[in-house]
Amino acid sequence: MSAPIESFPNSRNIVREVLPNGVVVLVYENFTAQSVVLTGSVTVGSSLELAAQCGLAAMTADALTRGSASYDFAAISEALESVGADLDVNGSTFTSSFSGKALGEDLPLLLDILSDVLRHPTFPENEVERLRGEILTGLNYRQQDTRYRAARAFYETLYPEGLPYHLSARGTLETVARLSVDDLRAFHARCYGPREMILVITGAVKADEAIQAVRRRFQDWSNPDQPPRVRPQNPTPTQMTRRVQIAIPGKTQSDIMLGAVGPSRLDADYHAAQLANSVLGQFGMMGRIGGKVREELGLAYYAYSQIEGGVTALPWNVSAGVDPENVDLAIEKIADEIRRITRDLVSADELADNKSFFIGRLPLQMEANEGIASMIRNIETFDLGLDYLLGYRDIIGALTREDLLKAAQHYLNPESLVVAVAGPPDA
Repeated sequence: MSAPIESFPNSRNIVREVLPNGVVVLVYENFTAQSVVLTGSVTVGSSLELAAQCGLAAMTADALTRGSASYDFAAISEALESVGADLDVNGSTFTSSFSGKALGEDLPLLLDILSDVLRHPTFPENEVERLRGEILTGLNYRQQDTRYRAARAFYETLYPEGLPYHLSARGTLETVARLSVDDLRAFHARCYGPREMILVITGAVKADEAIQAVRRRFQDWSNPDQPPRVRPQNPTPTQMTRRVQIAIPGKTQSDIMLGAVGPSRLDADYHAAQLANSVLGQFGMMGRIGGKVREELGLAYYAYSQIEGGVTALPWNVSAGVDPENVDLAIEKIADEIRRITRDLVSADELADNKSFFIGRLPLQMEANEGIASMIRNIETFDLGLDYLLGYRDIIGALTREDLLKAAQHYLNPESLVVAVAGPPDA
């Protein structure tokens, strides 16, 4: 049976404390398993780097676990592997996130390593060069990936130059090749700090013990030069359909990404847009788009829509992989489904089915510590309130067919889309 709503993480069973330096700690005790999971973020991302140093934030985050004041790369790996633990740090546009897992008794070790790599990385040259090679290999591979190239062209067209999402957080072959160890060290010294850092711990640990452990390792961290969080304005919606074509020799498939600027996670109509998107290209066999474009017409190998939803407006987009000969027809049929979702009310059955799906999957996301930690982190990141999950059923249950139509009309215009296609030159 599903867990009762009262057992969801909420203000009565989440312990939240803000340290004087701005670190937000949230702990949820769960002794049904022996493990403990930590996750969180610092407000450091590619939005803080110069265009000429594109990829600097991501490379800095990747390099943190390559060596620190108390642990070299081998020592970090050995310490974690000896107790079956793991720890990763990754950079994105507005934050650098971290996640780790260990037995409850090994939480102190996990926090020791996390604190040292966040606060005292050494960026050893040999490890940075090895990391650079790995990144450049990945970027070279992606140049031949039609799905990646279509997505990159879509973002570059949808978001004007100067906005963070215009450039890839991972950088380019040219910019990553130019980054130096000194660049990484300077970026870390300037940008990494405790203000607005989020640290969530869930699992087999007492809340007061976990908070004390965090205090001992983070409460004396300070950086007066830490820049404020960047919250850019959303781009102006396009007034006409714009199409960009990327030719990649030797390819036999074309990939399409099309769409518009969607809601941020903070927008009042986010949930309505989510349900509308589920009808459009997610529920069942990838919604209406999957049913029409893939199943009925056989135009695509895959076809679905998604809303990304972040601290700022991310795309509401449709992705499809098609035979090059079917590109134009597939785009036409996808646009027809966008036209329908913005013109007509969804059916009563579609609304009921998708409400049941959204409400029913929530307990499944709470079955493991990883899901609980991720959910609590999202609640804190987007300031949803610790009792958000207790009211989730009512939030979804209150949505109407008219709400979904209004949200779709707000963000999607079938006559004003960005369309990006990557495939063979003769497509």
